[in-house]
Amino acid sequence: QLRLAESGGALVQPGGSLRLSCAASGFGVDYYAIGWFRQAPGKEREGISCISRYDGPSYYADSVKGRFTISRDNANNTVYLQMNSLKPEDTADYYCAADGHLPAADLCSGSYYLDFWGQGTQVTVSS
Repeated sequence: QLRLAESGGALVQPGGSLRLSCAASGFGVDYYAIGWFRQAPGKEREGISCISRYDGPSYYADSVKGRFTISRDNANNTVYLQMNSLKPEDTADYYCAADGHLPAADLCSGSYYLDFWGQGTQVTVSS
């Protein structure tokens, strides 16, 4: 059974950092494009960072570019999202999703139906 599990969400002050984890089971993360999405209350879900299969390119939304970094750890079968310089507007529920065919930019676009999602982890940026 293919499964994704997010962790690492927390309450953090503005300017702080967090690292989110997306642990996969039932498949190898290097064979799938993995993406991070977020949804704030009253807003649509947004694809913020995605990493392609194998050594393909990564994608970052303008809202997080330069502050967030996505990485993949094949040994631990986990994809991470390092979030630095956090802002109150980063407050949201964060989800990871996987797809076996899409490149990173398409995965993050939100234009395609995605089969595999985690349950989400909450990030709150507040003083």
